[in-house]
Amino acid sequence: MSTRFFARAMRAITVVFCIAGTDASAGQQSEHESHLQHQHGAEEATTNAAEGSGTAWLPGESPMYAIHLTAGAWQLMFHENAFLQFLHESGLRGDDQTGSINWVMGMANRSVGRGTLGLSTMLSAEPFTIGGCGYPDLLASGEQCDGLAIHDRQHPHELFMELSASYDAPLKGATRWQIYGGPAGEPALGPVAFPHRVSAMSSPLAPITHHWMDSTHVTFGVVTGGVYGRSWKAEASMFNGREPDSDRTNFDFGALDSVSGRFSYLPTKTLALQVSMGRLTDAEASEAGEPRIDVTRVTASATYHRPLASNTLWATTLGWGRNAEASLDRAHASNALLLETSLTVADRDAWSGRLEVVGKSAHDLVVPEPPDAFTVMRLQGGYTRYLPARNVFQPGVGAGVSLAIVPESLTPIYGSRANAGFSVYATLRPRAHR
Repeated sequence: MSTRFFARAMRAITVVFCIAGTDASAGQQSEHESHLQHQHGAEEATTNAAEGSGTAWLPGESPMYAIHLTAGAWQLMFHENAFLQFLHESGLRGDDQTGSINWVMGMANRSVGRGTLGLSTMLSAEPFTIGGCGYPDLLASGEQCDGLAIHDRQHPHELFMELSASYDAPLKGATRWQIYGGPAGEPALGPVAFPHRVSAMSSPLAPITHHWMDSTHVTFGVVTGGVYGRSWKAEASMFNGREPDSDRTNFDFGALDSVSGRFSYLPTKTLALQVSMGRLTDAEASEAGEPRIDVTRVTASATYHRPLASNTLWATTLGWGRNAEASLDRAHASNALLLETSLTVADRDAWSGRLEVVGKSAHDLVVPEPPDAFTVMRLQGGYTRYLPARNVFQPGVGAGVSLAIVPESLTPIYGSRANAGFSVYATLRPRAHR
């Protein structure tokens, strides 16, 4: 897959997003945005941003699926998304599995001095609810299990996905500064992580482009500093760029020897743009006894949220990522393109779709070495019917289908050029607040 292909695709689709963003209506202010305004005061009352994951931004027109409480001077928020799913992937590398994909997050904020102190923790029970080395997800790759590269599966998330603190205060006029960090968190690299993107939230499955864009959303050791205004944000991070080991219940600390920078721009409350770059030192484990692999990652993304009617939202994310790997015995660069979208009608009917095209190496897919990377593609679509909320939680049921497409040379390994899959699931999350 050539860089020229990605450049042309990004230019064409970005033009569509920019045209759509210029005439999007402001719509009703989201609860998530209101939460930011309460923290940051009247100076930020016109901010275009809503909180995403780590320090990343979503468009201001973003629903919040959370429980909001107060305890004295503290504002408390609880987020979660849980699935009980059955997954089937066909072909020679396919598999069946019943399990639960899930996460919970707690946030606490209060005023301290002239600014706001924030505490966040995010946990997942996937080390106990996902069997083996992960759940079936054809063409997914990344990290290791029992000393072997994980392929055609998505690894479980860590028990401790985030344990962080932040402080945010005025700098000058409407400009503010922010510092963020902790033993587990997310550096300023890539778009909002997929579990927190509205365009991906109703689907249980991770994108196969995850390790080209947002895999650092679980990082054991990070410090980020930034400055921002109403519609822009510039930030830089130092962090531990090493992928976690196969023990999903511990903290995999390491030196903060990786760096990244990100610039975000929100021209309207419906559109969020970001570009970022990071140097991940010793990021990936290599073959037994070989040095770890450094990765230089570049990402760009556009996230568009358009309210269409009362409690109806069209959410779309377009993303591109590039990994350049360097080790003693090989150098390899690959690109990934993601387009995902969802339409949620009346907070009840959620339709989702995802298209991914990735250049994956023989090392990624654990196949014999070819001269160049393999270009693979995955299509997904799904529907979730959310039932009436019970107290503060909203249950739902849904199903999805997928198609994993590989080049002719991989047919003997996968069984077919196109291998189908499906999922059925029950889900539970807090009801939306606006």
